[in-house]
Formats: sequence, C-alpha cells, structure tokens
Amino acid sequence: MSRLSIIIPVYYNEENLKDLYEDLKVKAFPRLSDYEIVMVDDGSGDGSWDIMNQIRMGDPEHVKCVKLSRNFGEHAALLAGFNVCTGDCAVTKQADLQEDSALIPEMYESWKKGNDVVLAVRRSRVDSAGEKAAAGAYYKIINRLVTKNMPEEGTDCYLLDRKVIEVIKKFDENNSSLTLQVLWAGFKTDMVYFDRQGREKGKGRWTLGKKFKLAADSLLSFSYLPIRVMTWMGVVFDFLALILIVDVIIEYFTVGVPVKGWPMLTCIVLFTAGAIMFMLGIIGEYVWRTLDAARNRPPFIIDEIKDGNDGMDKTEGRD
Repeated sequence: MSRLSIIIPVYYNEENLKDLYEDLKVKAFPRLSDYEIVMVDDGSGDGSWDIMNQIRMGDPEHVKCVKLSRNFGEHAALLAGFNVCTGDCAVTKQADLQEDSALIPEMYESWKKGNDVVLAVRRSRVDSAGEKAAAGAYYKIINRLVTKNMPEEGTDCYLLDRKVIEVIKKFDENNSSLTLQVLWAGFKTDMVYFDRQGREKGKGRWTLGKKFKLAADSLLSFSYLPIRVMTWMGVVFDFLALILIVDVIIEYFTVGVPVKGWPMLTCIVLFTAGAIMFMLGIIGEYVWRTLDAARNRPPFIIDEIKDGNDGMDKTEGRD
C-alpha cells in the first residue's frame, strides 16, 4: 500500500486551516489508500500553530505538525516538509484554498501510472490584470531563458516520487527556486490542469519584494543570462564610444568643429557610471550568493515536530 504525504507550508493562515482540512476530508482523503498531512509553520505570528495542533489532535493518525524557528520562506518550509515526510510520494498544497483539493487524488493516480513528477498547471486564475500580467511575464521569461519545461501558465503545486524527494534533499542551495530544481532534475513528468480560485479568507503574504527575489533567484541560479548581458553591454558601450571618437576626429579635421563641451561629456560620464553600477550590482548578487553558500548555514531550522503521539524533536534542516 503506497503512502502519500501532503505537505502544506503555513504562513499566517489561521483563517483557512480548518476549512482546508475539511476540504481535503471531502475531496481527497476518501480517494487515498494511505496518507499523512505534514503542516509546516513557517514562523507565523498569528494563531496558525495552535490551529494546526487542534487539527492534529482531531486526527492524530494522519496529521504531523512541524514548526520552524523563524520565517525562512516557502522554499525552506517545503524542504522541511520533504525532510520529515514518510510517504512513497509527496504532494505540495497551498494553505489558502486557491487550489482545488480534488487535484491531489488526480495527481496521485498519475503517479501510480509511473510518473515521477506530476505538475498542477494553472489553466486560468482569478487575479487582477496587473497580477496576471506580472505572472505571465515571469513564466514566459523562465520558459525562454531558463528551462523549456516550465508551463507557460506556471505551477506551484506538484507531486514528487520518493526518489525525486531524495534528490531534492541533496541540493545545497539557499537562494533558489524549488520548482525550478524539480524541473531541472529531469524525471518523467506529467501535468494535470486546474482553475485557480481567488482567495476568500485572510491576506496574501506574497509581496512584491518576494516576487522580485524569486525572479532574481530564478535567473541568477539557473541562467548565465545576467553575465552575458553585462558582456554585451560592455561591447555596445565600446562600439558607441568608438563611433563618437571617430565622429569627433572627422569633424575636427574636416570642418574645424571643436570637440563638444562639458554637457555631452557629463551625459556620457553619468550614463557610463550608471551602466557600471548596474553591472557591479549584478556581480554583487553573485558574490553575495557565493558567500551565503560558503557559510553553509541550513536553509531551515526545525524547532518542534508534533505527531500523533505528541512527540517533539529539535533538529537542523540539513544532514
């Protein structure tokens, strides 16, 4: 009998957790032979941890609660879930009820057919026009510059076979994208499609800053494009400078036009300085990530694990 682990990262989701569990109980659990729920509290400052434990006490056989020592981000929370889950496969599930819970047994059936990775791909989404445009631009950039395996509508929910989980656990990367790591690994993959609903309760914590960091991490960790951009910017500036020098020399010796004065020189200096600072910023991003990796700090730290026996463990998140 195969066991499925359902990993749920939790961050300020106290209003949704009980509804989420009831939704799973109706749409997913009856179609699963054996399962466990691993809820990971990613440093929530509300009552999420207490509600998680209330759910666990009501279903001690299937629910396990993990508490991180602070907020490490969804990437780390999912990694923590993968590290403590015991299933033959594991599926990620958002806690905001925007993904249909009926997807889980559908993905599980696809796994039983021999697929190592099953992606839940958004067919449509209930979001503002700006959010849709930003998300669409991100996924198109990733699809064209990083990996062709990224669905154009994107995916945040996926099921992984145990062998894929073991590979992901070995990745020693902090500032990265877990979804792109899964796609990069290259195992046999299937897709199921769903319509993403709007959020009915609570406030989303997926801020603009977090979105920008994800985009930067995705490009810097999986693409050499930023370095190539710097190289080509240098080539373009050198070419423009050469044209300007030739133009000045020709005008000076043919029509006696003096070398142009300080306004043009000021513009050139400011523009060049801005380009240099931009390129230094890209180099700085790489240097910082190299430093962060060299420090070898764990991507997450588990403070508590509570299972059906109300056990507790304290450990770091990397072997």
